[in-house]
Amino acid sequence: MTKNNLKSKEGFTIIEVVLVLAIAGLIFLMVFIAFPGLQRGQRDTQRRNDMSRFLSQLSQYQTNNRGQVPEGISGYESFITNYLTLNGTDTFEDPSTGATYAIATDVIDCKGAGSNQCTDDATFPGAVGQIYIYKNAMCDGEKVTPVDGTRKIAIRTKLEGAGIYCGNN
Repeated sequence: MTKNNLKSKEGFTIIEVVLVLAIAGLIFLMVFIAFPGLQRGQRDTQRRNDMSRFLSQLSQYQTNNRGQVPEGISGYESFITNYLTLNGTDTFEDPSTGATYAIATDVIDCKGAGSNQCTDDATFPGAVGQIYIYKNAMCDGEKVTPVDGTRKIAIRTKLEGAGIYCGNN
């Protein structure tokens, strides 16, 4: 009597191969969906850091100029050149465009004409990469509120992910 020894075949079945490919595809899909959100978050973190640096250097500017703040767009553009880009050795650029941050409008005086732009937050026209500067103002969360003191400056910029960064000196 002879026994038929069946040789076991080595290798994977088609079902096992398809299952592994399906799992790999799902992992790839999850990474592909999450990656842009992670990049947005990193760029927004860089924007927050840039605005904090802006406010820090504004304090340095005030120390060097008897407590005064720059006047108008040209004053702030000069401030950016002399205090933030350090004579070409550093950058002050929006991380998504690579262009230097722009002062969006003239400095908004929250105690003078146009002060409705300080309290009417629904009309904030912010664009990513633009800085809005408010004189006589402080931040209240994402909003700007008028305060006394000509040396109080608040800045706001729109974040790419969601929301508005608001900081003050």
